[in-house]
Formats: sequence, C-alpha cells, structure tokens
Amino acid sequence: MAHEGIFASSDEVLVRAGENYDTGVTEARINDLCAQSESFINVMTRYNFSDAYSGLNADVKRILSETSACLAANGVISFNMSGFTSRTEAEDMINVNRDTALRNLSILRDKKAQKFMEEA
Repeated sequence: MAHEGIFASSDEVLVRAGENYDTGVTEARINDLCAQSESFINVMTRYNFSDAYSGLNADVKRILSETSACLAANGVISFNMSGFTSRTEAEDMINVNRDTALRNLSILRDKKAQKFMEEA
C-alpha cells in the first residue's frame, strides 16, 4: 500500500516515533494516523490546509509536516510501547512530540502568521 498522507511522509512519522517503535505498524495504520492528524490540524486551526496544500509556501508545508508527523508518531508509539527500553522512554518521546505539535499549532493558529501564509 502506498502512503496517502498529505502533510507528512511515512518516513517522517517513523523518525518521530524513534528507533524502538513496533515494526509491526503497517502502512495502512500510518495512513490512518496521518489522516487523523491532518483532520485535527485543520479543525484546530480553523483552516483547511489539506485543500489549500498545493498553494502553500515551503515554510508552511514544513510546519504542517512536522506537526502531522509528531501527532501520527504518538499513535505509532502508543500502539505498542514494548520495544522501548522503558515506558518512560516511550512517554518522553510522546511528550516531545506533543510539545512540538502544540507549539506548531499555536503558530498556525496565530492570526499574524495566517496573514503571512496568505501572502505567500
């Protein structure tokens, strides 16, 4: 199955999941997690970046990519934490991804940043 995500690639998601993620996570699961993260981003920012994606500048696309990868990676990590050296390691990875995603969502929701995005 080919990757169907708009914002982040499978590789970006797996990099954010870390080297100890469960290798049994399928491409279909990653596709679903990416679709969920993209929908979440669109609703949280009150802007449909998925529909406007082709017209966005590279800066905005990279922020969307990082945000989506972090959110989807948390799904990969929480799918099965047994591969991590400890539950704390897995939770730390989830916390870093969450913090990055929240920071980026704040940027994407900022009205001044939205004006910058529209001018691009």
